[in-house]
Amino acid sequence: ATVTAMGGRLLRRWINQPLLDVDKLERRLDAVEALYRDTAARTEVVALLKGLPDLERLTGRVVQGIASPRDLVGIRKSLEAVPKIEAALAGLQGALGDLLEALNPCEEVVALISQAIADDPPATLNVGGVIRPGFSAELDGVVAAARDAKRWVANLERRERERTGIKSLKVGYNKVFGYYIEVTKANLDLVPKEYIRKQTLVNAERFITPELKEYEALILNAQERILDIEARIFREVCDRVAAASGRLLATARALARLDVYAALAEVAIRNRYVRPTLDDGDEIEILAGRHPVVEIVRREEPFVPNDVHLSNEDDQIIILTGPNLSGKSTFIRQVALIVLMAQIGSFVPAERARIGLVDRIFTRIGAQDEIWAGQSTFLVEMAETANMLRNATSRSLLIFDEIGRGTSTYDGISIAWAVVEYIHNHPKLRAKTLFATHYHELTELAEVLPRVRNYNVAVAEEGDRVVFLHKIVPGSADKSYGIHVAQLAGLPRTVIHRAEEILEELEKGSYRAPVRPRRVAEVRQLPLFPEASPIIEELKKLDLESMTPLEALNKLYELQRKVKGDLAT
Repeated sequence: ATVTAMGGRLLRRWINQPLLDVDKLERRLDAVEALYRDTAARTEVVALLKGLPDLERLTGRVVQGIASPRDLVGIRKSLEAVPKIEAALAGLQGALGDLLEALNPCEEVVALISQAIADDPPATLNVGGVIRPGFSAELDGVVAAARDAKRWVANLERRERERTGIKSLKVGYNKVFGYYIEVTKANLDLVPKEYIRKQTLVNAERFITPELKEYEALILNAQERILDIEARIFREVCDRVAAASGRLLATARALARLDVYAALAEVAIRNRYVRPTLDDGDEIEILAGRHPVVEIVRREEPFVPNDVHLSNEDDQIIILTGPNLSGKSTFIRQVALIVLMAQIGSFVPAERARIGLVDRIFTRIGAQDEIWAGQSTFLVEMAETANMLRNATSRSLLIFDEIGRGTSTYDGISIAWAVVEYIHNHPKLRAKTLFATHYHELTELAEVLPRVRNYNVAVAEEGDRVVFLHKIVPGSADKSYGIHVAQLAGLPRTVIHRAEEILEELEKGSYRAPVRPRRVAEVRQLPLFPEASPIIEELKKLDLESMTPLEALNKLYELQRKVKGDLAT
């Protein structure tokens, strides 16, 4: 994992915006590999980056004029680490040359902040103590005057006790009356005549003297001046730091990149990843690929690696069948993740990987009702599928983990079959596709569509036990093992036995449901919605992308005339 906030944000951006440029990706991979091979440099760099302040955000706060004193200290600490990082990477100039060029220690900024700002300043300006002593002669003079006045007040209590003989005399301060001298009522006869009564309490009287008020004014005025001077100096320092914001942000981005490179190198070593081979071709070939998350989460079980080959010219669409829990979903997702990892510049979990860059990865995985939007599971599923078919290109990777489950079996099979045909036959699509399904009927597509391949997840039967081998092999599955999965889920034994009996009868074609038969009318699927008008149907069939603006305008006039004619009749 990354160790800085900047690195974490950058890694998220890389994942959300993978690259399509082979040269840029190779440069990223070179940097990752350099840190992968140089353990000492990587270890030192990670130690230096760990706990580093967020230079990117801090610089932004300075530029926006909302920085605090501690923000400047954070900038100083970040920049102080740069020379050490440069020294640690001195032997990796080839792979990290552009990154090292972007790093700038900004010595004048460090010197300015070090000279002007205290090492541990308060969080805000309104309490003083922000500017380091010695930076401003004006400020130092006012601070010294205030300090002398406070010392005089501090010594006043001792002097007055000695002068008046009142041992219980106290000098205090509050925000309402300022400084005062407090004398108990038992000693009021000893109060000097120059004391001026200010407040009467139950057991004491509070007094002031003209001299005390003079020093009070001096202290309060000095404190106000100190805050004003510190605020002015702080703004000047911030303005000078903001003038260097371009270099500061370049350094921050370089540090973030370094953090991501080191994190990718670390995870590659820890999990035995390999460097992928990237090109602009249309093939994806992965040998012994693994799911990067599942293999870590389930370390107690050895992960079964699998191969895959996809190509627009031959192995374009893989129909993957197999029982639940066998690993279909894990396999198709791991292919997508390996491609995504390769296209951010990461090593990948495999023995070997050759990735022809894809422009988009579309997934149709899982579905649930979106009640807030009034959409059923099936409608959500179909909307996602429609989006994939509309926006995919020949360079896209499509991942389907079941479609058509939210409707009747025949409807589901029909839709799934038509989707595969569309992807295979559409002249502008022909995207590489992984299609996991329970519909065994779809395996017949391989007999009629030349770029469709059947694969299944191997299963071993040991007596009454079924062992999922999690291995992807050519061919289609011959059984679904759904009853076995139901047994693993804990369905009552009587339900399991009855299901086995019904399955056996269904396979023989002899099962009859124990209900009164009814007359079967002509088989016809009833529409859920009113039939659309011919105008609507004509609009749906229009291929707007292939029409010129003039043709589209003429068609619009034609449809308008038809609508007016229908209204007139």
